[in-house]
Amino acid sequence: MKTGVLGLVLGLMLGVGVGRMIWTTSSGTTEPAKAGAQVAAAPAAAPAPEAPPPPQQRPILSPTVFKVPLEDSPTVGKADALVTMVEFTDFQCPFCGRANATIKQVQEDYGDRLRLIVKQHPLPIHPRARPAALAAVAAQQQGKFFEYHDKLFANQKSLDDASLETFAKEVGLDVKRWKKDMADPKIAAIVDRDEALAKSLGAGGTPAFFVNGRFFSGAQPIEVFRAAIEEELGKAQMMVNEGMKPSEVYASVLSHGVTAPPAPPEPPVQKVDLGSAPVKGAADAPVTLVAFSDFECPFCSRAANTVKQLEDEYQGKLKVAFKHQPLPRHPNAKLAAAASMAANEQGKFWEMHDKLFANQTSLDRASLEKYAQELGLDVAKFKASLDANKFEDYISKDAEQGTKVGASGTPTFFINGRQIVGAKPIEVFRRVIDEELKKSSVAAAQ
Repeated sequence: MKTGVLGLVLGLMLGVGVGRMIWTTSSGTTEPAKAGAQVAAAPAAAPAPEAPPPPQQRPILSPTVFKVPLEDSPTVGKADALVTMVEFTDFQCPFCGRANATIKQVQEDYGDRLRLIVKQHPLPIHPRARPAALAAVAAQQQGKFFEYHDKLFANQKSLDDASLETFAKEVGLDVKRWKKDMADPKIAAIVDRDEALAKSLGAGGTPAFFVNGRFFSGAQPIEVFRAAIEEELGKAQMMVNEGMKPSEVYASVLSHGVTAPPAPPEPPVQKVDLGSAPVKGAADAPVTLVAFSDFECPFCSRAANTVKQLEDEYQGKLKVAFKHQPLPRHPNAKLAAAASMAANEQGKFWEMHDKLFANQTSLDRASLEKYAQELGLDVAKFKASLDANKFEDYISKDAEQGTKVGASGTPTFFINGRQIVGAKPIEVFRRVIDEELKKSSVAAAQ
């Protein structure tokens, strides 16, 4: 395949939606809302509307070159190979197992022109991935990494301690030494180092590949691997033709690379009308934080604790407002939202807010009535509000507003209209708040 074919191949792959796109933002810190779609039948005589242009998709292969150090990671191939492919893998990941067969094929296809480097990236969702990674790195100490690597992928459903030891025997390791190495903190440090590198490069999932520094992710079809390798081969060959030694190509390609992905562009500032939302903080605070939240969402509970800390840190400077966005898949979220508004009627929204987040697994009607009693509410009035569905329209309008301003999941925050999605670390909130405070200081000075 010639270099010029890359665009065609990757375009075709994107066209049929093959593989997983890179740079996804889902980090497990927000819960997406399930949107329903309604299609109305157009009158027979009406002309068909012009189809909107398809949304722009990111390329499978990143155009950005990343600086990916090789360090002492396991290697197959010659040091002067024109293309170096670094893989971040997880031995319990089924996609990594699938990709392993593809990698073996491209290694056969490209021979001495391709060098493979394997780094560890055991994901937390796979409980046996880290022990397997430690076992593989321990096998590397005896020069048997790839033999052990292949055993692990051939037996992904059997990665218990006994099986790991059986594989060590089968590949001819000194088992006593292997066990000692597995327990050595230096081996754990290698796995930790690889994990940290993957995250810093934006490779959140597995498998992840860097072909001469260019990133793509997932168990892609072999055509994607070949197209990426062909393009980088073409570039490397030109460098060699101009007098560069093959062994210097990788370092030269990476010399102008980056060490982290560029920050995604910030969404446009939104005007979020507070309406009659529950609010706390100084009325004239220069910064307003609006939370679109769901009392049954675990990420919302985590983020609520962050907001509390921010309130303490920015007293007099930060006003907090709460908007409801109960997600359909949380059966008690809407009732809990109504309970909070029934408490709000009696001046105790924030007390109920804290109760609900502290008891997310007990949001049934009986529990809500118990919380009302514990907070000293007029329970009869509280019950009457819930029985009458008094706040159904109010809650629905909050959710509609959230959808309109781009809060498609929970929690979503707007700090002076600037969006933050998910239960992000407190530093993310501080940065935006500090920037807004600086703006307000400049405005006041003028």
